[in-house]
Amino acid sequence: MIVSWNSTNKCNMYCKHCYRDAGMQAEQELSTLEAKELINEIAKAGFKIMIFSGGEPLMRPDIYELVNYASKLGLRSVLGSNGVMITREVAKRLKASGAMGVGISLDSLNAKKHDEFRNYNGAWRETVLGMKNCRDEGLPFQVHTTVMLWNRDEILDLTDFAVGMGAVAHHTFFLVPTGRGEDIENESLTPEMYEELLRAIMMKQKNVDIELKPTCAPQFMRIAREMEMNLRYGRGCLAGTSYCIISPIGDVQPCAYLNMPIGNIRKNKFSEIWRDNKIFKELRTLEYKGKCGVCKHKKACGGCRARAAFYNNGDYMAEEEWCQYSNS
Repeated sequence: MIVSWNSTNKCNMYCKHCYRDAGMQAEQELSTLEAKELINEIAKAGFKIMIFSGGEPLMRPDIYELVNYASKLGLRSVLGSNGVMITREVAKRLKASGAMGVGISLDSLNAKKHDEFRNYNGAWRETVLGMKNCRDEGLPFQVHTTVMLWNRDEILDLTDFAVGMGAVAHHTFFLVPTGRGEDIENESLTPEMYEELLRAIMMKQKNVDIELKPTCAPQFMRIAREMEMNLRYGRGCLAGTSYCIISPIGDVQPCAYLNMPIGNIRKNKFSEIWRDNKIFKELRTLEYKGKCGVCKHKKACGGCRARAAFYNNGDYMAEEEWCQYSNS
């Protein structure tokens, strides 16, 4: 089970697709004490992996203390970062604090395109340097890429780049129009392109030693099965079943791209929200509508609940229209 905490809304970039609309620090972000109580509750609820994300988590002054606290409770602590703040010293401190890895975002092999997408001059150079610093300090890292029309032809080359840099994985995030991402919805892949790229990624997985994982593209599980591949994952979309996210001010929602706060940890204990919330319970029934409801792959795939909601007036149990599969 995985939980992601947006530890701060503060960020040194202004990325075009940011689901959190990060930039300025949010008012009343969780204090160090509140964050530690949240971490206690996350461990109590049975989660195994805790992602410290943002904004940019390294802009939170107590991040090393909190990573260390989570690690001592037995949680596998990892970070999601844009990478530009990861100096050798930062990588060393993260590792000493108990961090088990860092996901670093890189969206193009073309520095100009990456910098423009991230609205940060020099982002590509500094991000790659952050990867090198992790590698040199022995801190595992993986490359995260958001897939859009303009970079879809680079994805497999970015995998090769990740291999060359010494990354342990390359995770591809398929754009879901949430937050600032709504403004670039027209840059999403077509359903046909989506299916084609998923197949290419799964084929690529047969030829590289690092882990390749599409995110917000649960159909990769069905495709992997069709290709007789044995992946370590049990399910595509995890929203509300074995994953959720918590905002900088304590709002809980089923996933990063399903923008619907369903409780707040300042009002109710996180473990109780996770156990008892009616939306979580509904997601766990897998009683989807339309073709997702009758699909023989629904237990392995589940359809992207966030994309289903976006294109069906907020109905997170609706069918996902991007999927090209039919039982017939």
